[in-house]
Amino acid sequence: MAELSLDAVSHSYGARQIIASLSFSLNKGEIGCLLGPSGCGKTTALRCIAGFEPVQSGEIRMQGEMVSRPGVMLAAEKRRIGMVFQDYALFPHLTVAGNVGFGLPDRNQSAGTARVDELLALVGLATHADKYPHQLSGGQQQRVALARALAPRPRLILMDEPFSNLDVELRERLSNEVRDILKREATTALIVTHDQHEAFSLADWVGVMHQGRIQQWDTPYNLYHQPSNRFVADFVGQGAMLTGDVLSSQQVRTELGVLDGLIPLECNTGGCQSCSRSCHVDVLLRPDDIVHDDDSPLQAEVENKAFRGAEFLYTLKLPSGQRVLSLVPSHHNHVIGEKIGIKLAADHVVAFRRE
Repeated sequence: MAELSLDAVSHSYGARQIIASLSFSLNKGEIGCLLGPSGCGKTTALRCIAGFEPVQSGEIRMQGEMVSRPGVMLAAEKRRIGMVFQDYALFPHLTVAGNVGFGLPDRNQSAGTARVDELLALVGLATHADKYPHQLSGGQQQRVALARALAPRPRLILMDEPFSNLDVELRERLSNEVRDILKREATTALIVTHDQHEAFSLADWVGVMHQGRIQQWDTPYNLYHQPSNRFVADFVGQGAMLTGDVLSSQQVRTELGVLDGLIPLECNTGGCQSCSRSCHVDVLLRPDDIVHDDDSPLQAEVENKAFRGAEFLYTLKLPSGQRVLSLVPSHHNHVIGEKIGIKLAADHVVAFRRE
């Protein structure tokens, strides 16, 4: 039985539909993420799950229990959900220990004290129990907020843009720490974010949202390597579209050579298997699909480059004028306008019928 399941959930503000036919599920201990740009409906979905907003259609269940459907809405405080907000929402007049234990009915008894001590040790703040929120860093405050949400052993943790107020380096480190904490507690969690790096480092399952709908609910690996449509391909990771012609159901010819692999379903639905050489597609190539090779007869011009420490991200112009991206070790430091040898190293096909 799924810990959380949404079945065709929709919500509107007046005539404006915010989420439409949202469906996904999480099993116990899994971490999910709704990923998308601002205004795509991900925070509204979180509020519906929390019990802050009703649903106009569909249903939300937790451990098989109906918590929301049209005309039925279990009160938020009865859903046993822990919330971690963007601004932490800690009580400034309470100590760290006081904040963590605030929601425990037995917080002043030995069992409550033991639970607070356990969680402070888990989040690495055992020596900060008597401090106040203003004495902590942003990352420490976020861990206190997580410990407070975990304290009553909720069925589900919801996190709304939890690291958006932190700098990039701290955000990356803390997202890994939070994943470890949630896994050690075996707590099911759902996060919303616009940051794909955050989503990929935290979540087991990610739903990419656009205009109120989930475009693809999948593992981070599959979202990157097997996007189901152009929006997912463009939103997740970096890449470039290279024109190609379908030779068969398992081959596409491009300027860089022939790619072998099953043509994705979207292209198949468009008739690519049956139209043979007359079917034109755009092939998605990621920066790691293009390899720098001094001995390659195929040359590309360096049009732009971004230094990333261990590597350069090169924008390369092909003889036809099309552009691709390539990650190249940083000891290959080429100048703008220089031509370098490249070869295709993609091991599968991601193609979309040309618009």
